[in-house]
Amino acid sequence: MSGAATSEGSLTARVKTLALALGFDVVGIAGPEPSLETEFFRGWVAAGYAGEMHYLARRVEERVDPRRVLEGVRSIVCVGLVYDPGARSPAGSGSGRVSRYAGGEDYHDVLLGQLEGLVAGLEALVAAPVRARAYVDTGPVLERVLAARAGLGWIGKNACLIHPRLGSYLFLGVLLTDLDLARDLPEPDHCGSCRACLDACPTQAFVAPHVLDATRCIAYTTIELRGVIPEPLRAGQGAHVFGCDVCQEVCPWNQRERRRVPDDPLGLRARLAPHTAWVAPDLAWLLSLDEDAWRAATRRSALRRAKRRALLRNALVAAGNSGEARLVPLLREHAGSEDALLAEHARWALTRLGDG
Repeated sequence: MSGAATSEGSLTARVKTLALALGFDVVGIAGPEPSLETEFFRGWVAAGYAGEMHYLARRVEERVDPRRVLEGVRSIVCVGLVYDPGARSPAGSGSGRVSRYAGGEDYHDVLLGQLEGLVAGLEALVAAPVRARAYVDTGPVLERVLAARAGLGWIGKNACLIHPRLGSYLFLGVLLTDLDLARDLPEPDHCGSCRACLDACPTQAFVAPHVLDATRCIAYTTIELRGVIPEPLRAGQGAHVFGCDVCQEVCPWNQRERRRVPDDPLGLRARLAPHTAWVAPDLAWLLSLDEDAWRAATRRSALRRAKRRALLRNALVAAGNSGEARLVPLLREHAGSEDALLAEHARWALTRLGDG
């Protein structure tokens, strides 16, 4: 091995050690070049599967080719942090369901803070300024594609990154840098003939294995969509009021006897753990939230993404699916709202409960 290769390998090992010391559970290195996987994204957007997420289309070329994001980028450090520290409790009667990732402190803030620490550590390692840019689901990069290229797992049929020991409940972050680091090998696809995720999707959002039509996905309709939830999708929404984990819950790689949740010496997982109010939020409470109460309840959480109006809309649909007659008075109030969006969803819910 040449001296240059030895130096590169040594630096890469130290970078990984630093990332793990900052609390990340897995770390790998990817190159910045475009690939068939990043090119797939261009066709996915063109097919209309992104729905109203127009921000994805605005920077397609950068997502396809990370070299357009940071001039001089040579390596991409990809990190993962496990969430979901416990077993899922079934939602009670009249309760809503919130995706596991959203009920605690906003993961964007938690991971970005640690990535900023990684940048500072890199500069200390090389004793020189480092050009770098960090993203946690916040910029024009395809985190899952890059993480798979860096060996953090493979992209499953449900379009989630799956780690063979940790499963798919992973927050991902990437750090584009001008450092020349040794690249990791991708993890083989281990899905085999399994199609549990495809068959379990409540709204049949998968066009094919690995191809998600976001416009049919509950995570999209409850978070990204600002207007009317299409009526054919409402019954499939069930009790979900923010996001959906079904395609991950049925995945064999997420079964608790197979998954391993690492220790949490820095308390990052504790910060991300859902607050009690959001484990199985009472629909009556959600339907009664005014703007101030909503702001207080969602402070510093990713739940802010949906806005209060959308959360109310989602809760109205969940109420219609609940079978709970006690929610009828609240639904009647919303049916008389001056907000046409909320009124329409409330009337639908009342009809579902036999009060329309």
